[in-house]
Amino acid sequence: MAKYTGPSCRLCRREGGKLFLKGEKCFSDKCPVSIRAYAPGQHGQRRGRVSEYGGQLREKQKIRRIYGVLEGQFRRYFQRASQTRGVTGELLLRFLELRLDNVAYRLGFGASRAEARQVVRHGHILVNGRRVDIPSYQVRAGDVVSVAESARAHMRIVSAVEAAAGRGFPEWVSMDTTELKATIKAVPAREDIAPDLNEQVVVELYSK
Repeated sequence: MAKYTGPSCRLCRREGGKLFLKGEKCFSDKCPVSIRAYAPGQHGQRRGRVSEYGGQLREKQKIRRIYGVLEGQFRRYFQRASQTRGVTGELLLRFLELRLDNVAYRLGFGASRAEARQVVRHGHILVNGRRVDIPSYQVRAGDVVSVAESARAHMRIVSAVEAAAGRGFPEWVSMDTTELKATIKAVPAREDIAPDLNEQVVVELYSK
């Protein structure tokens, strides 16, 4: 499967803001976006006019890169959202937010979404007591997501949970940091998801 293997911080600079792809580094003074708040490359500091289409494309790329999904996957999420009753843009973000790798990241089972995805793929995450190693698995309200007994002593997971607890867990989960287990209280509402995302322009982009 094709995937981006270049510097993660380059993606953040290209999108003009933090995508939180590098874990704790994104919250430190060493974050390249804080040091060089302009696009990468020789002409990165030249800010030209952006067309309506260009703005829509950049927002789509920003959301796609935040959640770490490929173009084909993103388009399928949009198609599913457009065929489901409700506000298409909000449903799109909700489907992405309820991916198991993203939920694991929100719970602190990985310092970044990429690390959380690896934790899932290695079989360290349980959903309702059953091992699930599919990062795109859709978590539902009422599900219990936990770390497998064999992985609870992994220092990377322990330290990531401690860091996440310091920042605060989402309102839509009930987290037990001692047992490394959380219950999904409800599906996330729009206000529970990143407020700086403009999903409506993505809907307009795909609706052309």
